[in-house]
Amino acid sequence: MFTGIIEQTGTLASLTERGGVRRITVEAPGIAARLREGDSLGVSGVCLTALDVDPTYFHADLAKETFDRTSLGLLAPGACVNLELPTAAGSPLGGHVVQGHVDGTGILTMLDPVVPQDSPNFDRQTTDWTLKVRVPQHVRQWMVQKGSVAIEGISLTIAGFDGEEIAIAILPLTYWRTNLHTLPLGAPVNIEADVLVKLAAMQIETTSKPEFEITAGWLAANGY
Repeated sequence: MFTGIIEQTGTLASLTERGGVRRITVEAPGIAARLREGDSLGVSGVCLTALDVDPTYFHADLAKETFDRTSLGLLAPGACVNLELPTAAGSPLGGHVVQGHVDGTGILTMLDPVVPQDSPNFDRQTTDWTLKVRVPQHVRQWMVQKGSVAIEGISLTIAGFDGEEIAIAILPLTYWRTNLHTLPLGAPVNIEADVLVKLAAMQIETTSKPEFEITAGWLAANGY
């Protein structure tokens, strides 16, 4: 389990195919040195298993589901990725519960500074930013204003939702410490809805269903 508090970024060194399995290599001095073979870690919001670890690099294989559902297979060498190690039991939950199970990819439609760039008060290093992401259709049901969402593995709060796009306020620390400042407009981003919202929606759907469905067969069998 993760909490969406990014520890550092890494650089995608390569994406190769080996016997039908796609493997990524990530340059990540710092985190790589703390990994052991088989450890889990979050890579831009995707829970992966570290392989062939050394002090500078780690590798990870992408299952077909991961390749198809996330943005990792679309990245080119040199891309910046967010990295987070699992949260140890008993540690403070700084963000929200993030599983690393991406629901789908959205499209980055806006990432603008709150202070206009032509303003004399504009400072790229200290301004807040407004992020907007177009959410795929099947994920929209779980987007709740003031609720949590993980974008590229980052724990964020939804400030607004118009039914298609979510709007999020980004602090300078988040902008510069994560890969957000490297992403162009139109870039695919990994989205994981809040698991608590998904569980609540599932519970409501289950309890609101009738115990049985009245069909033509049921009516005939009961003499109607």
